[in-house]
This record gives sequence, structure tokens and C-alpha cells, in this order.
Amino acid sequence: MRDPLKPIAGAALAALLLSGLSGCSGAPQASPASPQATPTPTYELPPRPVRPGESAVKAAPVTDGDTRFQVIGLQKGLSGFFGSHAEWQAKGQYVVVRILVENPGRTNSRFDAKRQKLVAADGATYTVDRFAQAIKRQPDELPLGAQVRIELDLWYDIPKEAKVSAIRLFGDPPLGVGGSTDGVQVPLP
Repeated sequence: MRDPLKPIAGAALAALLLSGLSGCSGAPQASPASPQATPTPTYELPPRPVRPGESAVKAAPVTDGDTRFQVIGLQKGLSGFFGSHAEWQAKGQYVVVRILVENPGRTNSRFDAKRQKLVAADGATYTVDRFAQAIKRQPDELPLGAQVRIELDLWYDIPKEAKVSAIRLFGDPPLGVGGSTDGVQVPLP
């Protein structure tokens, strides 16, 4: 014997389920708005004047390995300089590149000034002048802790006739990767 209430109960259940898809009011519901990205807060640092004799460089940040760099200043054609205890003359001309170095990672990294190369228009490359770096109290090598950012000068003694075109910056390879990085080149004015 067939139960006469089964078809009615089935139809009622189907109607109830279908009406539940559009909400209790029966009016169509709008799909929820896509979530808006919240902007990341930034530090508001006061602007600083460019140092005497230096030109500001507006270069975008670049990354090599686990290190982020940004060139911010340049001095060319210096015949000599004063340190804290001495005056020193260039063999050719001093070129000073001011950079920001940052470790954006979660592990320690290392910065080695001796690996940073100044590139001339003819393709010749020059390493930092270690004596000038020492007299000007600039680091040769230093550890960069996680999220550490520093600013420093790289001093080069290059031939007087050499025309500077770029700097090639070398970071620390990622943790667990041996060897060295390929470097990243930043054009200089």
C-alpha cells in the first residue's frame, strides 16, 4: 500500500530547500563583496639633506640573494679626504657610493664590502679601497641580523679618466645555498 503523504512531504521539503537558497525573505541575496586589501602601514621617516658634495641618487631597491640594496648617494672626482686622524690623497679619483643594505629575511645574513664592484663605462670594474674604507671608518664585513637595515659608504680609488657607469652589488646567498650570488647592477648617473 502506498503512503499518500510521501509525495506531498517530498514536494514540501523540496520547496523548503529551494526557498532556503535565496534566504528567509525570499529576496535574492547579493554575493558578499570581495575583501579589500588593507594597506601595509609604513614608517614615516623625516627627510635628510644630502651631504655636501654628494648627489642624491633615485634608484629603486634591488635584491641579490638574501640582501636588498638601494643606492642613495654618489660623489665622484674627489682628489682626497680627511679622516679622523689623517688627510689622504687618491691615486686617481675617489668615488663614494652611499647605499642602504637590508636583510629582509628571518635569519642572519652577511654583508661584505670587498665584493661590491664599481663599474666604469669601458666595462672595467673596481673593488673598494680598503685603506679609504678604514680611514673613513666604514665596515669591510658585518653581520646583518634578521630585518636589519644599515646605511654606509663604499669608497673606490679609480683612475682619473675613468667614467663611472654602474655599481654591481652582491648579497649573501640564501640560507642553505652554497657559493656566491651573481650580483645585481644599478646604473649610476
